[in-house]
Amino acid sequence: MGHAAAPLPCRLVAAAYRDEQEAPDKVTRLGAGVDACLFASPIPYDLARRSGALTMPATYVQLGGAALIAALGRAVMDERIDPRRISVDVLSRADVEEAYADLGLPSGGVQSRDEPGATGTIAAFHERLARQGSTTGALTCLPAVAERLQAADVPVVRVRPTSAAVRTALHTAALLGAHHRLEESQLTVVLVEVPTLREPVRRAAPRHWRDELRLSLHRLLVQEANRINATVTAIDDHSYMVTATRGSVSAATEGFRVLPFAARVRDELGLAVEVGVGMGRTTHDAEAHARAALARTQTGKQVQGFAVDREGRALVPAPRTPLHGGTAKPKGVEVLARLAAKLENGDTVVDAEGAGKMLGVTSRTARRLLRTLVDEGLAWPLPPNRTPQPGRPRQLYRLIVEKLGAR
Repeated sequence: MGHAAAPLPCRLVAAAYRDEQEAPDKVTRLGAGVDACLFASPIPYDLARRSGALTMPATYVQLGGAALIAALGRAVMDERIDPRRISVDVLSRADVEEAYADLGLPSGGVQSRDEPGATGTIAAFHERLARQGSTTGALTCLPAVAERLQAADVPVVRVRPTSAAVRTALHTAALLGAHHRLEESQLTVVLVEVPTLREPVRRAAPRHWRDELRLSLHRLLVQEANRINATVTAIDDHSYMVTATRGSVSAATEGFRVLPFAARVRDELGLAVEVGVGMGRTTHDAEAHARAALARTQTGKQVQGFAVDREGRALVPAPRTPLHGGTAKPKGVEVLARLAAKLENGDTVVDAEGAGKMLGVTSRTARRLLRTLVDEGLAWPLPPNRTPQPGRPRQLYRLIVEKLGAR
């Protein structure tokens, strides 16, 4: 039925489960291998949506309307069940009342529950009403609930999707997948600016250090771009443009929830970057939207989103991630003053290990504090000191002690 009902050529991938609770895990396992998900009923769809596993368009087979009326027709054949006094799960009250109105039956004696829940909880809802005499039987959309009610000797009828409902759902899913494929290939521009390189050259920072930092950053961005099949272009001394597709950037940013490239640049080079992502029908439109997003980043309006779609609307908000795991950000001037007081022979270059000894903290904490100084313009990260020995390159920082006299 699937291939006959699909309006476009497509490949169907089955993901069977024993219980609806497994749906989120099945979606996660499929990952980017599918363009759209079609669920057998609203329950697995809702479970996958609530878990955050859905990163692609999704729909489900409708169980109201004709499917509910067909179930009521089967219920009439069971002499134990009075359709006017039954319990129904999953379906909304509006669906139930609409079906009863179409059949010309009163729905006042029908008990309905559309809230999601565990199989045992939903089965208990039906069984309790039947034991109390409030209902004569149950209509359920869940196979596991039907099995439990049968074992408890409660008259039950499954609400099964009709062939027409399956065909309609397949048609919708195929169209959603085709649209998603077009969206994922949409042109996307990522602008990366480095505030440290944008600032004027100081005496404490010779130009060749800036050149080495620039080369190190360009090399890192090229490596990251290669991972997502993108290209990197240097715009000027302090900014770069990465051209990619929406799908590749979305995968690299957890669905536009984290800044692209920022974490690796910070960890390996000790640099803070400003990033704006834009989409558009042309390169010009995508770049214009990326510059609008970058402006938000630079003005501190990160909560509005660092990515803008081709219509000029901000995408998923991405709150600024604290550098210290959510703790209060220390005052950089105080840290700089404490380090300056312990410097010897006028040497203003330190690394995490040396700074840690001066401040009486671990090297890991000192590394975070030094990155804070860089973010506040109180220190310069120097190119990593690469040595023949294996392991992480030693990162040096030049402290701008001149800032202490200016404050």
